[in-house]
Amino acid sequence: MSKLNVPRRSLMIGGAALALAPAAAFATSSPDIGKPAPQFSAVDSNGKTWSLADLKGKVVVLETTNHDCPYVGKHYTSNNMQDQQREAAAKGVVWLTVASSAKGEQGHVTAQQANELTRSRNAAPAAVLLDPESKVARAYGATVTPHMYIIDANGILVYKGGIDSIPSSNVADIPKATQYVRVALGQVQAGQQVADSSTRAYGCTLKYPKTST
Repeated sequence: MSKLNVPRRSLMIGGAALALAPAAAFATSSPDIGKPAPQFSAVDSNGKTWSLADLKGKVVVLETTNHDCPYVGKHYTSNNMQDQQREAAAKGVVWLTVASSAKGEQGHVTAQQANELTRSRNAAPAAVLLDPESKVARAYGATVTPHMYIIDANGILVYKGGIDSIPSSNVADIPKATQYVRVALGQVQAGQQVADSSTRAYGCTLKYPKTST
């Protein structure tokens, strides 16, 4: 992982930026829990096109990412993200990591870079979707990395928010936190309603494409 000093303006906790002009300003409103998840189609780092319509009947996890974000780094250096990716895959869940940073912005990756990151981190998503125009992120109202979403087998959005309950970049906090995504997936697989279906997302501001003025 690149070791960059992330500027304060790029950090967000609970969707509230610490300085001016957060990327969230370019996101659409967040979709509602219990309603059909926004449709999307995107090409992955191996050239395969993925669409939500083609995944009906599968539980789907979306994970926005920025490899230079310390909050993302927290969950990858600890293997928390990889462990959850593998647990999900073992249960037939389709886990899609979504690289939505705009070209020229922190976290942007080419297909080759995305594949190298997957290898070097021993990550295990079903695919890394390349979303440089932030179309997928915008459809889901994503504001930070990582921002997590779970879509059930009927295409209904059943979870959105943080991966866990402690908004820090400290690896030591992971064992103390409620792992919201892991718990929610267990409830979905058991046919139960997700208890904490909308939680506080935390991380680095998602790097949307700059709009012309």
